[in-house]
Amino acid sequence: MTQSTANVWMHIGAGSFHRAHQAWYLHRLLQQGDERWHIALGNIRQDADALLNQLAAQNGEYTLETVTPKGERRYERITSIKKILPWDSQLSALIAQGSDATTKVIAFTVTEGGYYLDPDHQLDPRHPDIQADINGEARTLYGALTRILLARMAAEGEPVTLLNCDNLRHNGERFRHGFLTFLRLRGEEALLNWVTHQTRSPNTMVDRITPRPTTDIAPRVKQATGFDDAVPVMAEAFIQWVIEDDFIAGRPALEKVEVELVDSVLPWEEAKIRILNASHSCIAWAGTLLGQSFIHQSTRTPAIKQLAWDYVTEDVIPSLSPSPLDLPAYRDQVLDRFANPWIEDTNQRVAADGLSKIPGFITPTLVESWQRGEIPRATAVLPALFYLFLQRWHLGELPYRYQDGVMDEMSLHHLLAADNALAEFAADPALFGPLASHAQFAALLQQTVDRLQQWIAQPQLVSE
Repeated sequence: MTQSTANVWMHIGAGSFHRAHQAWYLHRLLQQGDERWHIALGNIRQDADALLNQLAAQNGEYTLETVTPKGERRYERITSIKKILPWDSQLSALIAQGSDATTKVIAFTVTEGGYYLDPDHQLDPRHPDIQADINGEARTLYGALTRILLARMAAEGEPVTLLNCDNLRHNGERFRHGFLTFLRLRGEEALLNWVTHQTRSPNTMVDRITPRPTTDIAPRVKQATGFDDAVPVMAEAFIQWVIEDDFIAGRPALEKVEVELVDSVLPWEEAKIRILNASHSCIAWAGTLLGQSFIHQSTRTPAIKQLAWDYVTEDVIPSLSPSPLDLPAYRDQVLDRFANPWIEDTNQRVAADGLSKIPGFITPTLVESWQRGEIPRATAVLPALFYLFLQRWHLGELPYRYQDGVMDEMSLHHLLAADNALAEFAADPALFGPLASHAQFAALLQQTVDRLQQWIAQPQLVSE
């Protein structure tokens, strides 16, 4: 592929979301004639090899298909990825690029579970992946960055921004705290000092619904553009990116492509995580329990939409008020986006990683509602749905394979098989933090599960 002397935005995480979001913004800068930045894309694990090889064969170019709720499709050839970093067990290409002086930003999308944080947002040193990386492996982002930044430090490299682009509350701060903790556990005192003074980790908020690519996208791309694309990606038309403007080594002129550069992302972040992300999971778990496959199908089921609407209206909006955002309008916009039938986003994709989403997206609203003196009945529906969803998984009755990056399958099966499974679930501090010892919460969850079991048994619910 063509090499360039431009500044490099190295991205770790070769999933669809990066290609539909961050790469799209940098592509727009190129379209404006600003060629000062390009992307080098790689992955920590071998599971993206086929994608990276196909991208390399297309010189990093691919087609992004976007679709509006009215079914209006648009096709763009994205050209911002100029270098593919092939995977090997030593992460040689990532290390070489990350230690190169032209690399000014190292960004990453590794999912919420990829940070291995406990309910208090501290790094969980007991996790086997973290233990392996403390002992020198590179299974996680922390282990990979340690190798990359050790090489950068040895090369007397310049400062670099470490940019978290995942749906994680206070994502820059929490990644940074986890990474510095990891370096202390590794005994990497020199690198710890270097990272502390030579890197920044601004918080960000990212938003664009991006389903897993399906086989019908490539034929549409070929028909619309004539390009026989092996790795197209599809997303909704809506997109948003809010970033705290704290880059230590320069950045692209992102404000020219409608990225919001702010002092604090907190209001946007909280609204997005609690209203969009949590409602998304609510709809996916409920839809799965009613035998549905797609998010739009479940959102268009009035009884499911009502669960999400009640959760936001009764508990989230009071928790986030006052806000610079119009929260009721944002709620309605989010539910309209979820109802887009052209996206065909699956309940399977959105239902994933619930063990990280409960503490990250949902428990804060439960806690704050009680702190206000309110009983969070509408919010309790979400962990109750997830519990019933997990019971289906435990019994082998889900219609698809459930994926969860932090799941210990044996321990979870053991918990769900217990006579007092719901009580043990409610008492799990990893999920519910201070509520794990809260008798009122356990009682509320029991009542909510009982009510939902009767709700699920009503066949008329699935009529749109």
